Parts: sequence; structure tokens; C-alpha cells
Amino acid sequence: MTKTTFITTLAVLAIMAGSGRVACSQETLKVAIPQRGAWDAGVAELGQRGGIFKKHGLDLEILYVQAGPESIQAVIGGSMDIATAAGVSAAVGTFAKGAPIRIIGSEMIGAPDLYWYVPANSPIRKVEDFNGKTVAFSLTGSSSHAALLALIAQYKLTAKPTSTGNIAATITQTMTGQVDVGFGAAPFGLDLAEDGKIRIIATGNDVASLRTRTVRVNLTSVNVLQNRRDAIVRFNRAYQETVAWMYSDPAALKHYAEYSNLPEKSCCGCATSFPRKAWPPTAWRGSTRSWPTRWRGSSFPRP
Repeated sequence: MTKTTFITTLAVLAIMAGSGRVACSQETLKVAIPQRGAWDAGVAELGQRGGIFKKHGLDLEILYVQAGPESIQAVIGGSMDIATAAGVSAAVGTFAKGAPIRIIGSEMIGAPDLYWYVPANSPIRKVEDFNGKTVAFSLTGSSSHAALLALIAQYKLTAKPTSTGNIAATITQTMTGQVDVGFGAAPFGLDLAEDGKIRIIATGNDVASLRTRTVRVNLTSVNVLQNRRDAIVRFNRAYQETVAWMYSDPAALKHYAEYSNLPEKSCCGCATSFPRKAWPPTAWRGSTRSWPTRWRGSSFPRP
């Protein structure tokens, strides 16, 4: 299996997603999603609530996990059909080890939602102050992990990457001093910044290597792709339609507020935190040269 085959799977599916008719019967797809309540990871949930996937003949069974690597393992194990919003480094690294997975869509370009923060009384004032400090990410191979490694490389830091699980657990660990610097994803935690309880030190937009490359992807297993290709095509079609709906219909924000348990005023900033241009689901951007060094050369096995 070559790099071209692995990546261009999504291009083929993208073409197929633009044509064909919608199935009448409802087919179940099991979807693993990281970080429950996140705006970008919530596409499947919101599309389900808005009736979009049903319109495409799909009924989604959703499982929430802490981070992308867990969802990838669920797909490999066969308990889930699709993993959405998985870190591209975890997906490619797992593929390189021989895992039977295929990318079916680019979930996010850049990391505009990601940020690193400290409690208000922390002595840390700038990125350079991360030296020698523990800095949080969710799980190894996740998009938050890759972003942190890229931040460390860009600023030549001696920070200590520390896995803290999901966003809620990270807030607890950061505010109690178990880690020096926490990570978050908008809109989660922004109310703490507004209330003066935390200070945001850096964001994903500060990491130059992330701005123009794919950082999260949607994927499935080889088995599901071979045996249920039509369902995957319909999933992609409904996914793209849901993204468009999220940016055009106020009803989507109401569904999101209910789903995330966030106040509507916090949800209204999602369109700013996640610009629409960051969602080209049929485009792969960036190359292995823009990835952290630890993944270069091992991302795609040669034929």
C-alpha cells in the first residue's frame, strides 16, 4: 500500500459523494467521536439531530471517546465503522504499522480552535515560559499532541508534554496544579478566560506549520470500505451537507448548545473560532515535511 493509495481514497469517495441517489432504507453506521461537545467533532451528532443523515438513509450510533487514538483503535477492532476528527499523525502512524484503515475525508485544516492556557495566578506569561514546564495534550498521537510538538519545535522549547485526557479532565488538572499549562479547544473553557480565571498564552494559529495542513481526518477500516462503500459515500455526502448547515442555519447552534451543554452565547463564537474555510472535507493539504520529525519517514511504507 502506497502513500498515494492511502490518501487518494478520500478523493475517490469525494467524487462519488457528489453523485448518486439517496437510499430509502435506514442503514446503521457506528461512529466514534473524540472530545464530546467539540464544534468540529460534533458534525455527526448535529447532522443526526438535524435529520440530515436520516435523509441520506443513515442512522448513526455514536460512541464518545477521550481522543482520536481511541476512536482509531475502535475502528481497527471492528466495534466501530468510522472514526471522525482523528489526529492525522495518529491515523498515518497507525497505518504505517500495518493497520487496515483508510482516510475518507479531511476533517480540519489547521488548528484554529486549539489553545494553551494557565491559571490566572500562574507566573507563566509567554510561550517561552513553557521551558521546563509540563504542558498538556490529550493522548499520544492526537491532534493536540501533534500541535504541541509543533509548538515546541517552532519555539525550540524544553517543555514536558503531558497526557491529561479529555478537555474537562485537563481543566481540573491545570487548575489544581497537576500540570503547568493546559490545552483547550474553543468554545470550551473560553468562559473561564472571560471570567478571568485563566489566561490564554498561545493558540493553534500561532503554530506556522499547522495553518495550511490537514490536522484531523475521518477514517474507516478496509473491511467497511470494501463491503459498505455506498454507506460511506452517503456518510460523506451527509457530513458535507451538515457542515454547510452548521454555518447557515441558526437552528444548528441551538442543537449544538443542547448537545454541548454550553450557553448559547459561547456557541455563537464557533463560526469565528472555526472559519468555514478550514472545513474542505475533500481536500488533503500539507505533506509529511510539515509533520513533527518523529513521524517523518515512517508515515507511509514503501510498496
